[in-house]
Amino acid sequence: MELITTPFGFSSTADEVVSGVDLTGKRIIVTGGSSGIGIETARSLARVGAEVTLAVRSIEAGEKIAAEIKEDTRNPNVSVRRLDLSNQGSVKEFVTAWDGPLHVLINNAGIMALPTLERTPEGWEMQFATNFLGHFALTVGLHRALAEANGARIVSVSSSANIVAPVIFDDMHFDFLPYDPFVAYGQSKTANALLAVEATRRWGKHGILANALNPGAIATNLQKHIGGVKTPPEQRKAPQQGAATSVLLAASPLLDGIGGRYFEDCNEAVTVTKRPDGWNSVAHYALSADNAERLWNVASQLVA
Repeated sequence: MELITTPFGFSSTADEVVSGVDLTGKRIIVTGGSSGIGIETARSLARVGAEVTLAVRSIEAGEKIAAEIKEDTRNPNVSVRRLDLSNQGSVKEFVTAWDGPLHVLINNAGIMALPTLERTPEGWEMQFATNFLGHFALTVGLHRALAEANGARIVSVSSSANIVAPVIFDDMHFDFLPYDPFVAYGQSKTANALLAVEATRRWGKHGILANALNPGAIATNLQKHIGGVKTPPEQRKAPQQGAATSVLLAASPLLDGIGGRYFEDCNEAVTVTKRPDGWNSVAHYALSADNAERLWNVASQLVA
């Protein structure tokens, strides 16, 4: 299968990839829209007319960012709703309250490399619960709204950390294995890629397509547990550049009809069967149809 390429690349910004696109009348949710690349993702989509909902843990922080985006873009249709992805009750409340079609769901929020093992009340490892299971429940819960849009997109923010670890099906929550912050993070980001694969397989016939991406190395609060971003300066991106691939997958006509794939630097990534020397590419297990179906079934049982 030929890799998808676009005119954009490492240095492209979110505003550049949607230049000339009109999203008037399109309804979009951005989880984690009040920090990091979530802000720039929401800003660029609002700038081209979308109705954007920031799904965030802190309403206060969300309202501040929403006000800034509205002033900057002159788009009044930016709103805030509370969503705590580590809390399945919060996810259910969010889904229940949503009404009408949803054209784009951007599963952007995440936590990284918690130094010690933390668990949800269900006993789930916190990174897997927040980065994947919360987004899984949200995505499944919003299926009807996505189908109602008659051509919806799901954007699943993964990471280069997918090459650190596959989903460890026999011990996803570190009940036996010694906890490792980066293995846990890598597993959760592999799971996000698999979510896009299986959502496309199951829902493509309903007009719902999903893709995953690595946004790159961007200095944000995400790295607070590791003392800041460690990537060499020449390999880092500004937040507007970090949001570019998310926005491309969410809104660009270049991705019409495309689903179940993994992108980085605004182009489809190469699949590898061994860990590469660098941090580009996607591991074969993160795009495996068998893994994707298995994970969907496991996650469905967990969040039922």
